[in-house]
Amino acid sequence: MILSNITVPLLGAVDTAVLGHLPSPEYLSGVAIGASVISMLLWAFGFLRMGTTGLVARANDGGARWLLRSLCLAGALGALLLLLASPLLAAITQWMNASADAAPHARAYLQIRLLSAPLALANFALLGFFIGRQDSRAPLVILVAANLLNILLDLLLILGLNMGARGAAWASVSADLCGFALAWWLLGRRHGEALSEMAGMLREADFWPWRAISPWQELLRINSDLFIRTCLLLFTLTFFTAQGAALGDTVLAANAILLQLLMMTSYALDGFAHATESLVGRAVGRGSATQFRRTTAAAGVWALGTALLISALLVVGGEWILPLFTDISAVLRTAEAFYPWLCALPLVAVWSYQLDGVFIGAGKSRQMRNTMFIATVMVFLPCWWFTRHYDNVGVWFSLFLWFVARSTGLMVYFYIYTKNKSWL
Repeated sequence: MILSNITVPLLGAVDTAVLGHLPSPEYLSGVAIGASVISMLLWAFGFLRMGTTGLVARANDGGARWLLRSLCLAGALGALLLLLASPLLAAITQWMNASADAAPHARAYLQIRLLSAPLALANFALLGFFIGRQDSRAPLVILVAANLLNILLDLLLILGLNMGARGAAWASVSADLCGFALAWWLLGRRHGEALSEMAGMLREADFWPWRAISPWQELLRINSDLFIRTCLLLFTLTFFTAQGAALGDTVLAANAILLQLLMMTSYALDGFAHATESLVGRAVGRGSATQFRRTTAAAGVWALGTALLISALLVVGGEWILPLFTDISAVLRTAEAFYPWLCALPLVAVWSYQLDGVFIGAGKSRQMRNTMFIATVMVFLPCWWFTRHYDNVGVWFSLFLWFVARSTGLMVYFYIYTKNKSWL
């Protein structure tokens, strides 16, 4: 799961690295804004992956019915997103404080990137099914293949054909299409019975929500909580990017590089969380308290060890890592100044990722929503307000405390549920 997870932010990291070696930071700034906006629009629907994983893991019948429901929901949301995207994009890009030079590149990136939105949402549901079935190889194949294609097309379209932000967008769209096609092929090859079951369910009148809403209620309850939680998460990251944009293209570009590195560390640590989701879901589905305790303890130890290793590698390799993303001296100097924040974050953030996996697997989505609300509204925003005069230092300090609040809140919930024996 770590190997498959770390390929996800690689897509954005490659865009950043290739554009960071173009002569002007406006290209990198424009794609940083565009990628942040598309993340907000698409990752807000990441509940399709998380919700599907937990439901499939807890199911005793293979979970095909939950996959089909999630795919139907993904299709409806994808169509709605395409219909509403245009008016939203103009407002969001203006709110992001894009400079006059960076704004055209951001708009060009977004207009193309949105074409694959429905496929990206369907991919969330399919990946959730594979993880819930403890099939870690399928996500690895899908994500590695899609991101390798993205890398090759980035090099061809951005550097070879000089297409700039448009090249980065078309590369990502092609990667989404590749991932979707490969996911369906692997579903039929590795879980053919699920395809057969879903084909039969489509012919059942009672399957559809307008005929029988009660079977959909658990899916909608969990997904609504996770949707709110993910929107708050993406608001924080988008707000972080917007504050960097307000400080100029150089700060925005430097923050974009550091944020890409943070995403890579986050997805690596999320590999343990995804494994935890599946194993905890299986333990809860079977009512096994022993399996639950063993899973959470072992995953926690491995996640902490990996976080320590990642932080150590960041500290030791800083002088080699940052130049991979840009050779613009002003951007490089700014990134170096805030690099220590990045080195410290894995040690704080690891518990928020790991406990997310526990709560997703156990179906405790409301607690995740509440914790994220407190961390964002009662910690991050007030902290930014009181430290805004410190410019980018205040922005990074606020992000650091946001991770502290997330980890602390979930630890409190975990302690309460463990003490009261309320997990099963």
